[in-house]
Amino acid sequence: MYSVTVRDHFMIAHSFEGEVFGPAQALHGATYNVDVTFRRGDLDPDGVVVDIGAAIAALKAVLGELNFKNLDEEEAFTGRNTTTEFLAGVVFDRMAGRLEAGELGPHAHGLTAMAVTLHESHVAWAGYEGALPRR
Repeated sequence: MYSVTVRDHFMIAHSFEGEVFGPAQALHGATYNVDVTFRRGDLDPDGVVVDIGAAIAALKAVLGELNFKNLDEEEAFTGRNTTTEFLAGVVFDRMAGRLEAGELGPHAHGLTAMAVTLHESHVAWAGYEGALPRR
């Protein structure tokens, strides 16, 4: 299995509901470094996994939708704890949507899986990964 990873970052504010979150129940900020790894069994006709420039642009656009936002005020997240794990799934879904829209290059349909990792710090991170539909 071949893979390529691209990285960017975003900053948000949010709070959590539930005693398990302790002081994080109060409004606080978070900065995430985000890695998105694309996988495929065979290289595309150009000899690559994915167009890295297109992947970087798509990730920047996805994270731009979240950057500097108070997620408590975002309608899409009403009633949800926007944990690192949850946000990894959001980034996955939005990147998969951009893949389906053709934004990752003409041969990206050959991608078979993607993994998203959000790094909260140098000691803690969470992620989501899954298969991608073939066209």
